[in-house]
Amino acid sequence: MIHRRHWSALLAGAAITLLGTAAHAEDLGIQLYSLRNQLAEDVPATFAQVRDWGLEVVEGGGALYGLQADAYRDALEENGLELVSVDTSFDELRDNPIAVVYKARFYGAQYATFYWIPHDGDKGFTIEDVNAAVKVMNEAGKLLKAHGVTLQYHPHGFEFLPYEDGTLIDPLITGVTEAQFQMDVFWVKQGGMDPVALLKKYPGRFTSLHLKDRAHGTPNSTNGRADDDTNVTLGDGDVGIAGVVAEARRQGIRYFFIEDESSRVLRQVPASIAYLETLPKP
Repeated sequence: MIHRRHWSALLAGAAITLLGTAAHAEDLGIQLYSLRNQLAEDVPATFAQVRDWGLEVVEGGGALYGLQADAYRDALEENGLELVSVDTSFDELRDNPIAVVYKARFYGAQYATFYWIPHDGDKGFTIEDVNAAVKVMNEAGKLLKAHGVTLQYHPHGFEFLPYEDGTLIDPLITGVTEAQFQMDVFWVKQGGMDPVALLKKYPGRFTSLHLKDRAHGTPNSTNGRADDDTNVTLGDGDVGIAGVVAEARRQGIRYFFIEDESSRVLRQVPASIAYLETLPKP
């Protein structure tokens, strides 16, 4: 049986202690894309590294790195890792949503998450793209929900283009009734928004977080693109991680996934875990 560790037990490189009933509700994990280069070399060894960091929950499953699905799931289980959010795509949700159900149920995942809404990069994201996404998310989200899986969309920065008296994220969030959202705090900041303010504006609509910090001096953009090496250790950048974590805890958000796309990931993830341990507990 896989047990979930809570934050106060997470110390990089330290022995791990399972907390009792007084533990905080949130679970800290990692988006496995952070370790894409390591996974391409050796999946079981990379999963063992995640476990050595004291993490027991992960997000991923979109890429299997040459393994059969059964072998990939076995490697997760053998290293005591629970895949709580499985990766999917807009196209899969639109064209074959029942396959997303099967994939999530195969891993025992509570969530299925997608990360990009297709749109014309030259034209930019538009209200027509929003309306199309709302339709797909509501239809697929309803099907997933009927099978015990929550659909999440992870905005990527292009949703923060101006629209009416706000940005395009507003009609997207208010139009979707059958799915939820995952906040990547880096991409919110990259798009020129304040992650804490957005959490407060839409309490209850963000059901998990990607914790990712941004190097000071990084210019904003609304095309969903950024240099991977602008990802820095949590607490070292300009996102305001401490404030985000405090508000997310206040709202009762459970899953916090570290995502670090930089070339320094093996060094930065343990430092990020150690930083999170310094933050005040509720």
